[in-house]
Amino acid sequence: MQSILIVEDDMDIQELLQNFLQEVGYCVTIAGDGVEALSIFSETQFDLILLDIMLPKIDGFSVCELIRAKSQIPIIMLTALNSEEEQIRGLDLQVDDYITKPFSMPILIRKIAAVLRRSNAQQENTEYISYKNLTLELYSYTATVDGDTFELTQREFEVLKELLTHQGRVLTRQNLLDRLWKYDFYGDERVVDTHIKNLRKKLGIDFIQTIRGVGYKIDKENKK
Repeated sequence: MQSILIVEDDMDIQELLQNFLQEVGYCVTIAGDGVEALSIFSETQFDLILLDIMLPKIDGFSVCELIRAKSQIPIIMLTALNSEEEQIRGLDLQVDDYITKPFSMPILIRKIAAVLRRSNAQQENTEYISYKNLTLELYSYTATVDGDTFELTQREFEVLKELLTHQGRVLTRQNLLDRLWKYDFYGDERVVDTHIKNLRKKLGIDFIQTIRGVGYKIDKENKK
């Protein structure tokens, strides 16, 4: 199930968006202001963000700029500001689409689907992901560290790919279970710990950080 973060301070619009998006099968999280949005984003994995511009505390443009410094997650801006200048500013911040209020919910649903398709296609066309001395080959389920190649199990590969794709963000054990195991998992969430331990031992890498009591991350800020 794909997950969407809605950043909107109008409670009526929050409820409308949440109900429609959940009805068509998305997992939805709500943030009512810019500060809350950034806090939630730093702790949880999402597939797309619906971002209002006129927000309390930190406006949508600033939120977008801060997120873009860390992530290329798809962002659709929702706003009552429909001037060309505002739209250009949003596009300059690399938003993926821009829709003005009042908007048609069926059109918004289709825009979301289109943006997610483009994002998924771009990810699928990537042949490898690199970090420091590690290169993950996406088509062969192998990892190369300092020139040495290692075969990975399917689950080891998927866990490592998730961490590398979301560098700088903490992925909780539940994030990883929901994303990778989906409905096939019944048991202890500590199975994630076992795969992390195996990856560290097999590859000899030390940059998968344990966030005690929460989960794991690869820290983009320490990238060399």
